[in-house]
Amino acid sequence: MSMENVADTPEIDVRVIPHVQRHSIIFAALEALKPRQSFVVVSDHEPRPLHYQIQARFPGLFGWDYVEQGPDVWRVVISREETSGCECCCGS
Repeated sequence: MSMENVADTPEIDVRVIPHVQRHSIIFAALEALKPRQSFVVVSDHEPRPLHYQIQARFPGLFGWDYVEQGPDVWRVVISREETSGCECCCGS
């Protein structure tokens, strides 16, 4: 996905969120996504640990696409896949 394609996509800029609240805000946004919806996470560091947490908590449910990869800013589009295997908190 290009920067032009994400222009209208909701964005969570973690650079302005206190560190202790970042992942809880992102996980709440993930759980609110419907299939084919997405949002962008903007960070000042590589968000790979977040990606691992999402994969562990919601295997196969969310896509992860880098739009920008540093060195000062990372932008990642996180999208809810069309179908889900998650029946716990996200519905299907």
